[in-house]
Formats: sequence, C-alpha cells, structure tokens
Amino acid sequence: MPPNSNQMNEYGLKSKDASIASIGLKNVSAAHWNLTPAELTEDTIIKGEGVLTDTGALAVDTGEFTGRSPKDRFVVCDSKTEDSVWWGDINIKFTPENFDLLFDKMAAYLTGREVYVRDAYACADDNYRLNVRVVTELPWQNLFANNLFLRPTREEIEDFTPEWHVVSAPGFKADPEKDGTRQENFAVINFTRKMIIIGGTGYTGEIKKGIFSVLNYILPHEKNVLSMHCSANIGEHGDTAIFFGLSGTGKTTLSADPDRGLIGDDEHGWSEDAIFNFEGGCYAKCIDLTEEKEPQIFKAIKFGALLENIEFYEGTTTVDYTNTTKTENTRVGYPINHIFNAVEPSVGKAPQNIFFLTADAFGVLPPISKLDVGQAMYHFISGYTAKVAGTEVGIVDPVTTFSACFGAAFLPLHPTKYAELLGRKLKDNPDINVWLVNTGWSGGAYGVGERIKLKYTRAMITAALNGELNDVDFDTHQVFGLAMPTSCPNVPDEILSPRNTWEDKDGYDAKANKLAGEFVKNFSKYADAANEEILAAAPKVAVEQ
Repeated sequence: MPPNSNQMNEYGLKSKDASIASIGLKNVSAAHWNLTPAELTEDTIIKGEGVLTDTGALAVDTGEFTGRSPKDRFVVCDSKTEDSVWWGDINIKFTPENFDLLFDKMAAYLTGREVYVRDAYACADDNYRLNVRVVTELPWQNLFANNLFLRPTREEIEDFTPEWHVVSAPGFKADPEKDGTRQENFAVINFTRKMIIIGGTGYTGEIKKGIFSVLNYILPHEKNVLSMHCSANIGEHGDTAIFFGLSGTGKTTLSADPDRGLIGDDEHGWSEDAIFNFEGGCYAKCIDLTEEKEPQIFKAIKFGALLENIEFYEGTTTVDYTNTTKTENTRVGYPINHIFNAVEPSVGKAPQNIFFLTADAFGVLPPISKLDVGQAMYHFISGYTAKVAGTEVGIVDPVTTFSACFGAAFLPLHPTKYAELLGRKLKDNPDINVWLVNTGWSGGAYGVGERIKLKYTRAMITAALNGELNDVDFDTHQVFGLAMPTSCPNVPDEILSPRNTWEDKDGYDAKANKLAGEFVKNFSKYADAANEEILAAAPKVAVEQ
C-alpha cells in the first residue's frame, strides 16, 4: 500500500491536507507529503507506472506527450499582466474566468484520488528564493519535482509557506470548446493567483519550465535580476563562466568541464554580484548518450534519477540510448549532487566570461570572436544557430534558427528587456568578456566544409577563460563586425578567420551576405523596441548592384 498521508513521514510531520484544501483541493482521498525518492519510486513500481533499470534509475513513459507543447501554454491576462507581458505566439492570452473554471474542474477530477505533494523552492540565492508547492497526480512526477527543484531542510519544511503552487494532473483533459484551450492538454500560468495548472500531459518538463517562466517575469520585472537560459561553471580561483546555446551547439558538452565546478546546467539568475542556479538538479537529454561522450551525465543515472521515454535492449533492463522509438527527446532528471563536481550551494560570483554558442552550418561565423556591449545585446536577442539534415524531419539543407535570448519559449517579457538588462550589467562590469563561439562549420557550408574540431573549440574556450586572448591582435569581420583573434594557443591560425578557410572567396562573401540578411530579417520584429546601441550592432548587408 502507498504510504499513509496521516503517518509520520521522514521529517516527522503529519498531513497538512488543510493547506492544499485552502487552494481548492478539498476532497482528495490521500495527500502524500514530501515522500523520499525511495518511497516515490516504490509507489511508481507498485502502481505499474515504471520499472527500475540496471543502474537503479526509475524509467517511466510520459504518455502521448514526450515534449513540451508551446501552442498549449497560456498566461492569464489581467490587470497585473496586461501591460507587462509580451503577448503573442509565445505568451497566449487566457482569461481569469476560464482559469478559475478550469482549475475547479481539475479539483473535481482529483476528488477521491491520491495526490503527491512536494515542498520545494527555486533560486539558490536566498535573497531571491521562491517557495513552491507542487501537487501531482502521479508519484514519479513528484520525484521529478524533488530532483529538479531545490530541496528544503527538515527545519525549513516544518515552517514552509509556499508562494506559488503547481498542480499537475495528466489524467485530466480539458474541453477546448468550454475551457478556452486549444486542445485537451494545457499549461496555464496565473501571476495573480500565483499558480500554474497543467493537465492532459505527463511530460514533466512542463513543471520545470512553468516555474522558469515565472522567474523570467518576476526577477527582471520586479527585482532587476537577469534571468538566463544558460549553464554556468566556476574555476578553482572562483572565476565564473556562463554558456548560452540552443540545442546542438555543445552547451552541455562545453560547460561540463571536470576541472571546473558545475553551478548549473540550464537556468540561472544574475544579481548585482552573483550568478545563482534556479534549480536543484539537471534535466538532460539522453539521445545517443555514452559514458565516453558525457561521463558526468552517464554516471548520474543511478537510484533516485528519473528516465523518461527510453527503451531497453531486448530482454534486459539496460537502457538503449540510441533507440528513438518513442521520441528523440529522451530525458533524465536527477539531483545536482549526482554530478561529482557540482557546487553547493549553486552560487558563483558575477561572470568573467560569457559564451554565446552557435553551430553555424553555413560556415560564415568565426570559430571565436569577441563582442562589444552592443553586439552582445544584439546577438543575445538573436539567439542564432542552424539546424542541419537529421535534426528534424524534412530538413535537407541547413536552416537558420533564431530563439530570442536563447530561450524565447520561456520569456514573458519582451526580449529587449532582457537584452538591455544584460547591457547594463556589462557596462557596470567592463572587465567581463563576451565571446561568440561557432561550433559549426569551417571551410564551406554543411556538405562542403568540415565541422570545427571539438579539441579546437575547447582550446579556444580554455584560452578565453585563462585570459590568453586578452593581449592578442584582432581583425574585424567584414560583414558582422566581429573582433576575431589572429592567434590562439593550440589552434591553427588559419582557421580563426572563416573567409581564409574557403577556397571560393566569392562564395564565402555571398553566403556571409545571405546570413546577414537572415539576421536582419529576424531582428525586424524586435527593432521597434530596441535602442540605438543594439540596432547599430546589426551586420552590414551588401546591396547587389
């Protein structure tokens, strides 16, 4: 039998059912509070919802949805948000009335059912701590919340007061015609009621990214803290580095440095004098995972970790990480202390180096270049990379991809708000270096040139971190205006200027001009809200005569 909510749990506390009743969950059959990973794992297995792998990790299927559903993410539009939220395809309006009715229907659905309650918090810096109470229909969802959010101490649990609530019920499906949703699944954020409701989907990333979206509103809008979709690490002398990059750019690989402590792998805040992790764990992709390529992640998949939508080798409980039968978005969530060099508390000083990672499949951008403040803001808003054949169905030739601030899907505010806050921080700290690093192609576009060797990219990042690029000479890129070092330890000089690597110089010029045009076209939707310094950093598109 599942643990009785009226028994003493690991913290010696009895049920707090009255507190969830106060938000509308009045008639659940049992509320299981702050169960241990072992208890949640046991409940999952007893209910037939998961199995243990040979490493001890719990493996589950999230059902129909194996990823987020951005078109089904809504934000309640009311007096608090109407004039501050960046409305559109990212933040879709939802009425307060529809939210109230939908939540009441969720509460009715949970009547007579067990729920699992987790007291947790976000933000490792106590100055910005956000207490969150997560109520889930399924035990493995609660294990995810335990792993990904920060975990209060026993003493903190005793006096825990939540500021936000997350209620997730995968089995509850909306009626689009009556409830104002697009389809049966939904995730709705209500900043006035301080609540996120999620239904019709078991994909746990909706829980994590819901709170990330909340912090992306509260911290910049109310506390002058820059919220960031990035990884961060720290050197032995206390120097912090942060890494931005979309999928496929190498963010996880390049920030997972065994010689540097891991602050966090995905979500951070930058206050006046510190970088701090929002989370208490990691939610890593598992596709093609090997111990050789990603030893830290591979070794973190042990008891307490939660694997999602993986397949086993036939007749075994050994995970086949190459198998994409269910999805290419196989995932694992684990506490950050599963990483041997994780820093706890997950806080570092303001960064000395910032890296924007891009996999330019057109072979145009330099392998490393230094950005001034205006360029940093411009490329931050642009959030560029390129998709190549095999990354998505139907992609044959490289395709430009832009995601504002390297995380457009989670931005409640206009992208220029985050960029201008970044710019102010860079001006207040003029010794910070910002680097644009191309982990993509050189010597030609995808299909002609070659991908820049990982050992060269690592050498360039190491040189930047060690200050070895501070006194070298720089050339200026003719189209993008980027400062390109003419030399770098352990990197051939000839690859540092991308045009030099192309046999067809006219072909390079044409490709660079075309990519510049894509940047300008993408940026046009932000231009009206951008300041002159940002606009001046745009690449110069040559006009054909």
